[in-house]
Amino acid sequence: MGTLPERESIPPWVKVPEELKDPEVFQVQTRLHGAIFGPGGSQIPYIEQVSKTMLELKALEFSDLTEVVVYGSYLHKIRTKWMLQSLAEWHRQRQERGMLRLEEAMNALELGPGMK
Repeated sequence: MGTLPERESIPPWVKVPEELKDPEVFQVQTRLHGAIFGPGGSQIPYIEQVSKTMLELKALEFSDLTEVVVYGSYLHKIRTKWMLQSLAEWHRQRQERGMLRLEEAMNALELGPGMK
């Protein structure tokens, strides 16, 4: 990653160019994007400010994944990556449990053979 991120402004807490050289990169399911980053990414500035990092999200073509790129000091970007991955896993499990409950409710509503 030798190029600088495409962005209008770099937050003042990110030191240019040394903290832009080796970002942490991971992927999350696109369907979790809103739950993690807020509607339309509205929580990204807050997450950046609190974590003292800079985030970039890139939708991957032909995939249901979004690539998350975290820039900042080594410690800040490692912590932020861990926090966001943990949050993504929590939301994924929560949605999965919700689908299981929905399936159970649908099965409970099915009429038995004598009730048709």
